[in-house]
Amino acid sequence: MKKLFISALVAMGVIAVNAQNTLAPSKLTDNISVTIKGGATTPLQFTDDFVKDTRAVIGAEVRKQITPIFGLGVEGNWSINTDGTNTYIFDHSYVGVFGTANVSNLIFGYKGTPRNFEVETVLGAGWLHAYVTEWKTLNGKYNGWDKNAFGVKVGLNFNYNFGKAKQWTASLKPAIVWDMDHVYGKTEYAGMNKNYAGFEVQAGITYHFKNSNGTHHFALAKLYDQAEVDGLNGQINDLRAQLAAQKAATDECNTNAAVLQAKVAQLEADLAACMARQPEVVKDNTLNTVRYVFFKQGRSTISADQLPNVEQIATYLKNHPTATVVIKGYASPEGSVEVNAKIAAARAESVKTSLVKKYKIAASRISAEGQGVGEMFSEADWNRVSICTINDNEKK
Repeated sequence: MKKLFISALVAMGVIAVNAQNTLAPSKLTDNISVTIKGGATTPLQFTDDFVKDTRAVIGAEVRKQITPIFGLGVEGNWSINTDGTNTYIFDHSYVGVFGTANVSNLIFGYKGTPRNFEVETVLGAGWLHAYVTEWKTLNGKYNGWDKNAFGVKVGLNFNYNFGKAKQWTASLKPAIVWDMDHVYGKTEYAGMNKNYAGFEVQAGITYHFKNSNGTHHFALAKLYDQAEVDGLNGQINDLRAQLAAQKAATDECNTNAAVLQAKVAQLEADLAACMARQPEVVKDNTLNTVRYVFFKQGRSTISADQLPNVEQIATYLKNHPTATVVIKGYASPEGSVEVNAKIAAARAESVKTSLVKKYKIAASRISAEGQGVGEMFSEADWNRVSICTINDNEKK
């Protein structure tokens, strides 16, 4: 029995350590509760005096919940005397310590608030005492004795947690208590003998005092602040962009930078040529009706070197009043799917906003939508782009 008791305590201790990995810090005075309870106790072994030996029992508990799984407490139980030969109000008492293991949290985990219904195991030990009144014998002498014994308790708690903050618990508490050594006033080792054991069933109501975290129970640790993470990611992306710019300026062998610079130069030349020639109606849907607006990593704002591309689109739309444009925004594969979807949509919307606000193009002539990660170009950097396709709706 002792090995079983020690093994159970060790197991619950290991569970307690593991359960605290994701819990917010708590103070020593946190997670304290008090319970009042009442019910009945009977001999575990059925006898002729079974009904006579059944007693009403009342008690109280004070518990400290160490983790969502493991708790420690002290309790006292007193059985009400129904024997006419005894003048005491209570004829038996049990005072002891106990440990509990929350089976529900052990199996299913603790989610930050108690479940409505939970099951706990209870293992305890303490002092058993029997109050015996002296009685007068035929020879006029008084006899009688009080009895003390070491007791062991095993039971279950079926808990229902309620209240707006789960500050109350109603429990059904079946348990068995063994008299481990004293038998009928004699010092004998009884052990876990059913003839010297009692079965009790009690109902209890528990109040959980308010903790320093503002709740009546354990709170999970807040691992990170999403706004702070987003801010740090933004700073990281800015630093990466600055590093890429410095490498592009100092490393002429960087292929991506060289290709992008050539593309910018070509677009500027195209813009100059476009501005120099007379307006003309484009009769075919060739590459001249497609314009690319490239973006820096993590950005959705149009940089100065890309403004000529936007102006080409605006010029065409002004010269062709019935023409429309479809803008599709893309992102390179870095980052999460959610972030890429948002930045792709923002890039398309950025070009549309520029056409409407700066160049006074009617919003009804512009369609803008995000397409997520782009795979049009073999170079990942080129896929940070808004592709603008002009549809010439003029009557031929």
